[in-house]
Amino acid sequence: MSALFSSLKIRSITLKNRIVMSPMCQYSAKDGFANDWHLVHYGTRASGGTGLIIAEATAVWPEGRISPGDLGLWSDEHIAGLRRITDFINSHGSVAGIQLAHAGRKASCAVPAEGGKQLDLKNGGWETVAPSAIPFSPGERPPVMADRICLERIITGFRDAAVRAMKAGFRVAEIHAAHGYLLHEFLSPLSNNRTDEYGGSFENRTRLLLKVTEAVRSVWPEENPLFVRISSTDWTKGGWTPEESVRLAPLLHQAGADLIDCSSGGNIHNAKIPVRPGYQVPFAEMIRNTGIMTAAVG
Repeated sequence: MSALFSSLKIRSITLKNRIVMSPMCQYSAKDGFANDWHLVHYGTRASGGTGLIIAEATAVWPEGRISPGDLGLWSDEHIAGLRRITDFINSHGSVAGIQLAHAGRKASCAVPAEGGKQLDLKNGGWETVAPSAIPFSPGERPPVMADRICLERIITGFRDAAVRAMKAGFRVAEIHAAHGYLLHEFLSPLSNNRTDEYGGSFENRTRLLLKVTEAVRSVWPEENPLFVRISSTDWTKGGWTPEESVRLAPLLHQAGADLIDCSSGGNIHNAKIPVRPGYQVPFAEMIRNTGIMTAAVG
C-alpha cells in the first residue's frame, strides 16, 4: 500500500492517512467570522476522507488580513463559528487544523473576485506593517516599519489566537511564515533591511519567527502538533535560500515545531518560479534530513 494512505502519528494525534488539505483562502468571511460557506467547504473534504484539513490563513489581528474576506481569530467571538466546523470535521474521522497568519505588507487587498489589488485607505483599506517600508509591488502604498511595541503585539496576537484555536476544537496549528507574508518578510533580506536585532544577520532575521513559534508552543497543548509553513526559497538572487531553510529547520524544531510545511516564493512580485508537478518536494527532502518531519505543498 502506498505510504500516502498509511496512518501517521505526530505527538498524540494520529492521521488516518497522509493526505493533507492545505490552507486555501476562501475570501468569504465577514469581519473574520466563519459561515455556512466554510462549513460546507471544509466539511465536504472531511466526509471525503482527507486525513488532515488545515483551515485557511486566519488572521491574528484585523490588520493582518490579506483582504476583508479573511477568517480571523483576534476575538473570542470568532470561536463559536469555527467550533461548528471542527466538530463536523472531527466527527468524520479527519483532524482539524488551522493556519495562523499575519499578511504584513501584503494585507489590505481586495478579494480576488474584485481584482485583488491593494485597497485605498479611503476605500476600505488600512495601513499595513512590515519589517521595512518596502512595498510588495511598484506603485503600492509602502508599509509602516514595525516598531518594538508592534512586534510584541504581533507575538502576543499569535499566542492568543492559538489559545482561541484550541478552544475552537482545532488539534493542529500551523504558523504561516511563507508566501511573502509578515514572518517571511522578516526572513528575507529583500524585504527586511532593518539594522536592529530583527534585521541583517540570519540570527536576527529569524528572531521574530522563532519568538512566535515559542509563544504559540507555550500555550498550545503538549499533545497537539505544531507546524510551520515556510517558503523554502525566494527564487530571487539575494533573497531567502534553501540553505537558510535547512539551517532554520532545527531551530524551529527546538522552538517546538513538529513539522515544516515546505512551499516557496510569494515574497517577490516578479520572481520566476519553475512550477511543475512535485517541484517543492526536493525542499521537503532537504529539510527532512535535518531530523524534522516535513510536508510538501503544490
